[in-house]
Amino acid sequence: MNATPVHPASGVVYPVGLRLLDRRVVVVGGGQVAHRRVAGLLEAKADVTVVSPEVTPALEALVEPGSLTWIRRRYEPGDLEGAWYAVAATDDPAVNAAVAAEADRSRIFCARADDRSASSVWTPAVGRHGELVVGVHGGGDPQRAIGVRDAVVAGLTDGSIADRAARTPEVARAGSVVLVGGGPGDPGLITVRGRQAVAQADVVVADHLAPLSLLESLPTHVEVIDASKLPRGRSMAQEQINTLLVEHARAGRRVVRLKGGDPFVFGRGMEELEACVAAGVSVEVVPGVTSAVAVPALAGIPVTHRGLTHEFVVVSGHLPPDHPESLVDWAAIARLRGTVVVLMGVDTAPAIAAALVEHGRAPDTPVAVVTDGSTPTQRTVRTTLAALPRAVVDEAIRPPAVWVVGAVVGLNAPQDAPPPDDADLY
Repeated sequence: MNATPVHPASGVVYPVGLRLLDRRVVVVGGGQVAHRRVAGLLEAKADVTVVSPEVTPALEALVEPGSLTWIRRRYEPGDLEGAWYAVAATDDPAVNAAVAAEADRSRIFCARADDRSASSVWTPAVGRHGELVVGVHGGGDPQRAIGVRDAVVAGLTDGSIADRAARTPEVARAGSVVLVGGGPGDPGLITVRGRQAVAQADVVVADHLAPLSLLESLPTHVEVIDASKLPRGRSMAQEQINTLLVEHARAGRRVVRLKGGDPFVFGRGMEELEACVAAGVSVEVVPGVTSAVAVPALAGIPVTHRGLTHEFVVVSGHLPPDHPESLVDWAAIARLRGTVVVLMGVDTAPAIAAALVEHGRAPDTPVAVVTDGSTPTQRTVRTTLAALPRAVVDEAIRPPAVWVVGAVVGLNAPQDAPPPDDADLY
């Protein structure tokens, strides 16, 4: 029987995935290269035999539990009998050549670690993302293959490459809802899990404060629903939003509710979760970076600082202090020595500032108002509690804005920290 020739000059490969479950694979060699190859073979549930006088401690540790078989001697002709696949990974080219020659005679594919041109099979750079396996051949350049593999896996991980996993009809009929916190606005500040969920969505129900630029790269079949609640403007009723989430999920769609900040920080996320649970719809919560901490940080203001303040409180400024439905104890907050962060408090700023001063906070307490946080138009206005009402008017402050009250505002931070951009965000 003639051996199948190997053509060293040929760079043409036929990509294929080997199903090696319980199939015999022989690895000749016991060093680090062999160790790396064995790890992948064991993941594939192959029946691995290692032929080598010595092996690494990690390989030896796999012998006792029966994960592999170790033949403790040098390679001998006939060692590949019954094998489906072989690896020649010794530090002796002559031995590797002998293993490859036996494999050719027996029509067994063999990966020769020291000479790819003499191998009948080339091992790709392999990456895994859940059940998805990515294999890349670099045309003879292993670093190129590794670079492309890493880029693909990173894209799958951060959601910039959509992994639209196939679903069975039963799962498709059930559908699901994911409540995603999109962070303070910059698309680079959404979490990895949040970006993955957006990339896999069939329907996205988005607020105006969410990182909407992420939606531009979605496939055209993805339905995007504007559920904005604009200050002094139009808004979608919460009950209508709840109904949309449930109806689309019941139609078998993967629904993402994309919010600014964190869905459970003044985001009414719990109401949406309860609506889904009551309707029997599968629901997941993906936390987000809250603007209460992120926006001050991007303006160079910490909410706590050693030796200065050991506490901070986040308050909704949506309702003025004298509103009958307000649940905020402004008298108690005024007595705190720490930092006060107010969200949704532009229109109510004069009333809130007056209440804090009335209940004991010093009129000259430093205040910083940060508008359009984490976006290219981010702006910081520094003032005091007493002067805040005038500053809102003079500086034409408009939502969205976060304002910070306390000694941390007076730290020696840049007066106007530059807004982030793609080049220096991190």
